Amino acid sequence: MLLAAPLASAQNIAGSPEYIKALTAKWDGERFEDGRPRVSDDLLERLKKVTIEEAWAELMKLGYQNQYEGDWELLHETEDAVMTGRAVTAQFMPMRPDLEDEIIEQGKKEGRMWEQKRTVSWVINSLVKGDVYVADTYNKEFLGTAVGSNLGNGVFNATGNGLITYGHIRDIERLRKVPGLNIWMKGYDPSYMRQTILVNYNVPIRIGHATVLPGDAVLAKPGAVLFIPPHLVEHIVTTAEFTKLSDEFGEAMIREGVYTAGQIDSNWNEEMNKAFVKWVRNYPGKLPMTREQLEKCLKERNF
Repeated sequence: MLLAAPLASAQNIAGSPEYIKALTAKWDGERFEDGRPRVSDDLLERLKKVTIEEAWAELMKLGYQNQYEGDWELLHETEDAVMTGRAVTAQFMPMRPDLEDEIIEQGKKEGRMWEQKRTVSWVINSLVKGDVYVADTYNKEFLGTAVGSNLGNGVFNATGNGLITYGHIRDIERLRKVPGLNIWMKGYDPSYMRQTILVNYNVPIRIGHATVLPGDAVLAKPGAVLFIPPHLVEHIVTTAEFTKLSDEFGEAMIREGVYTAGQIDSNWNEEMNKAFVKWVRNYPGKLPMTREQLEKCLKERNF
C-alpha cells in the first residue's frame, strides 16, 4: 500500500520530501532538497574502514535485524572492494500495460522524458554526488536488466559511486572499462529491460532480506551489503573505531608484558580500565574520531 500510494493519490513518481522526512523522522541533521538525510561525507569515508561484522553486530543489538543482504556478484571482484554512500531507492515491478500508461501520464505531468518509455532514466536523472543507486528489480534476468553501459555510465557520472541492484545488468564488458565504477548485482544477462517497469523511487524497498529507506547509508563490501539508518551511522562508526582502539591497547599491553592475553581477553578490572583511559587520552597517533566523540564513548562505557 505504501508503494502504491503515490500513484493512487496522483502524487509524484518520487516520494515527496514530506513523505521522506516522515519516514526518516529520527534524523535531525541536514537534508537534501528531496528530503533525504544528508549523512556527512566524513562519516561515509570513515564508514569504509568499518567491517561488515562490526556494523552488523551493533545494528542487531539496536534491534535492526533486517538490514543485511549477502550473496552478491561484483562488476570488479577484488578483496578490497568497498563502497559507501547515501541510498536513492527504486522499485521495479513486472510490466503491465495499463500500469505503464498511468506512470507515463504521471511522468508527462511532471515534465519527465517519456517518449521512449525509458522510465528507468528518471531515477538516474535525480542522482547527485555521494549517492548510491539501489534498485529492486526482483532478481529478474531476461528483459529485466537494471542498467547497461549508457545508464551505468550515467550513474557513475552523477554520483562518483556505483550501484546495487537486486537483479541483473547487461553490457558487462563495456561497464568493466569504466574506471572507478563497481556494481553489486545478482548476475548478468545480455537482454535489455523491456518487461520490467519503474513504479516509484525514493520510497521504502526490499533488497533481498533487507528493508531500505531513501537516505540510508550504504556499506558495500565483497559479497555483503548493509543499509544503515542515517541516525545510527555516527554511532556505528564511532563504536567500531572505539573497539579498534581497545584492541590496539590490548595488543600493546600484551607485547609490553603489562598484562597477559588472558587478562586482556576477559572483563577488565578497574586498574585496567584506568590504564586504557590514560593510554587513549594520550594516543600518540591520529585518532580516527574527534576528541569529543572519544570522550562520549568513554562516558557511555563508564570507563
